[in-house]
Amino acid sequence: MLSYRDDLPISLHSAAQVRDLDARLIAAGTPGLELMQRAAHATWRALRRRWPEAGSLSVLAGRGNNAGDGYLVAALAQRAGWQVKVLAVGAADALTGDAALARDEAAAVGVTIQPWSECAVLEGVVVDALLGTGLSGDVREPYAQAIRLLNASGLPVLAVDIPSGVCADTGRVLGVAVRADLTVTFIGLKLGLFTADAPSQVGELVFDDLQADPALVAVTPRIAERMAAGSLRRLAPRPRTAHKGQFGHLLVVGGDRGLGGAALLAAESALRSGAGLVSLATRPEHVMAALSRRPEVMCTGVSSANQLLALADRADVVVAGPGLGQDAWGRSLLSVLAGLESFQVWDADALNLLAGEHVCLPAGSVITPHPGEAARLLGISTAEVQVDRPRAVLALAQKFDAVVLLKGAGSLVAAPDGRLALCDRGHPVMAGAGFGDVLAGLIGALLAQGMDAYSATCLAVWLHACAGESLARGGRGLAASDLIPTIRQLLEEFAPCLK
Repeated sequence: MLSYRDDLPISLHSAAQVRDLDARLIAAGTPGLELMQRAAHATWRALRRRWPEAGSLSVLAGRGNNAGDGYLVAALAQRAGWQVKVLAVGAADALTGDAALARDEAAAVGVTIQPWSECAVLEGVVVDALLGTGLSGDVREPYAQAIRLLNASGLPVLAVDIPSGVCADTGRVLGVAVRADLTVTFIGLKLGLFTADAPSQVGELVFDDLQADPALVAVTPRIAERMAAGSLRRLAPRPRTAHKGQFGHLLVVGGDRGLGGAALLAAESALRSGAGLVSLATRPEHVMAALSRRPEVMCTGVSSANQLLALADRADVVVAGPGLGQDAWGRSLLSVLAGLESFQVWDADALNLLAGEHVCLPAGSVITPHPGEAARLLGISTAEVQVDRPRAVLALAQKFDAVVLLKGAGSLVAAPDGRLALCDRGHPVMAGAGFGDVLAGLIGALLAQGMDAYSATCLAVWLHACAGESLARGGRGLAASDLIPTIRQLLEEFAPCLK
């Protein structure tokens, strides 16, 4: 079963916040060159663990402090007897301050330093010490050329702090970016390491705090929190006298013609995740199949909004949208739900109808868009959403006064009060139909059991992602329904049932 071990910090910062922490550490008495040396030693340790027999090192160095880290790694490798060279992209003699001192140390121990050219030969492990976290616009030449050649080399790559070309705040690729096998990052975790394009660029992530003063770290502002076992709210244990009425009545509304499976997945997920009672309102022709598969779900065929109203009035939580469709049937049912005061989770076609302004979202709801749905809800393009996912999810939370889950690599959860959380678990095998329906049902079940909307959404996203990881075998063929029993097992491990 999945291990909950997690040695990365919970707090996620912007690049500016980490630079400010770095400056405060220096002001408090730790020289900048000392921090650079600590970063180099951390990088060298990680490099030797990953490639202990390599024996050869090429460092691509830029013109800032990131380059200084690279020069010092080169000096450590040279002292260890490795074959080492530094390729300076940009004039090596243009370095100043601590980076210049690092270059001089590398030269003093015999490291070969030569200017970059398109004819340069890369050998062994390649250290990316080109650009660091200060990049804001697209990568320019000659850095872009160096990155393209590095990516085409097929050699193992270690990135210092962040793969060059990845935005430290948003995770998007700025024109072109290094594809690293290993990234060693320092002092504070940057949000951009975990979302948008970054998961494909970062590779294995190693963190080192460089022995930063914990008191200074503790008062450093953060922009988000990383979901982990230690940061997530747990369900309270159930008393031995528990009964079903204490754990909520959840109603799933969806399953237009040809789409009945989506609503049933959500209902089954909610049932297996602990909701006390689960009802399903769907097209009448789906009732027999639903009861055959899951008789514990109270399934009712509805053909009109009036038929739904009586069911919805009895529910504590509603999950709307899986397989709902966007035709008259789905619109009429959603219009009933929009007028209720129950806790609601809107997913899939409910979001498309919301974007089309056919209905209004009840206050305090949870919405779960993928990037395309988020774009329609904001009236922008999908590309604009992906350019800055944190900004997009926070904008949605403000616009709809709702807890918002923005799906995708590095899923983000935002609350209207500005809280932001990121999930760095999951697996590409989960890229398939129905996984969102299972997640919507899980969120609803946690709401039904008394969790607040933000905590329920964060815990559901994390459990869903961990379940996918634990079942991953290769990269294909996992069915969404496979997750449901595993989510149940993880939930019981994470939040024991009895007290």
